[in-house]
Amino acid sequence: MKRLFSLIGAVMLSVMLGVSSAYASSENYIALGDSLAAGQTPYQEIDAGYTDFIAMRLGMLGELNSYTKELAFPGFTTADVLERVQSEEASELLKNATLITVSAGANDLLRLVQVNPNAGTLAFSQLQTDYALNMARKNMTEILAELRVRAPQAEVFVMGYYFAYPNVHPSQKEGTNAQLVRLNTILQQQAEQAGATYVNVYDAFGLNAVNYLPNLADVHPNFEGYRQMANAFLKTYSGSNALAIQSSELPKPNPKTFDEILEMQRTAEVEIEEVAVIEEEILSLRNVFGYVTLIERMKEIRASGIPFFLLEFRTYILV
Repeated sequence: MKRLFSLIGAVMLSVMLGVSSAYASSENYIALGDSLAAGQTPYQEIDAGYTDFIAMRLGMLGELNSYTKELAFPGFTTADVLERVQSEEASELLKNATLITVSAGANDLLRLVQVNPNAGTLAFSQLQTDYALNMARKNMTEILAELRVRAPQAEVFVMGYYFAYPNVHPSQKEGTNAQLVRLNTILQQQAEQAGATYVNVYDAFGLNAVNYLPNLADVHPNFEGYRQMANAFLKTYSGSNALAIQSSELPKPNPKTFDEILEMQRTAEVEIEEVAVIEEEILSLRNVFGYVTLIERMKEIRASGIPFFLLEFRTYILV
């Protein structure tokens, strides 16, 4: 299912831009990390998230060559992200990356927080938290070191985190917020030491962001929350608010349950086998008969219903 996030991201981006997946050229953008990078909703579904919105804005400006969130997955800790970066699957993606965002660290910390949403209380063990934050520091150091080697062309941005419990009693916020501030400080320090850029997300949310975090029992933001995250990145990326995404520019929500995603994966695997045959045929047609025959075959494929985002058009156009 992890690989399918790349396909889902391509579909979402194509819908948001209203264009095909072949862009002008500039950034090869890879979203790396946890459920926020993957676009998890407050209701345990997957939809467009801050990484999709970043890609949407860059695509609208003609500054996006490729985008994938294949290396992002819900539940990932910094240890999981490190393992993902070191995987053979990631190597090909990372070596061509020019832009990487990293969301990692929240799951190291928040899985230790005991939440009672009905009572509005939070509890955690300071000893466990200290250990988890120290491991997050070590893992983030390794993640950024690996990215320097595996993605030598990439500008890396480390995303900070927001306070995820705006609905708890005010007296309960201070202790957990202090641990989150520590995590953000660690992420900022490791980013600066590695020559990466830290993105401050915390200030856009504050301690009372109930409008961005609507589910009392869930820590994931809605579209407006993800818009705030995307805009925090875009401001850091561009040095101004010129690229900020307005609420009116957001796509309509189109969440997918994990069961639906699994079904999409099963369907995609069948279609990819069909596409491999079609791609071979197209290359043969182009090489033997030229572009007129190629265009006619493309029309037939469109009529057949095969999703165009599964085909690597640039192979045929640029070679």
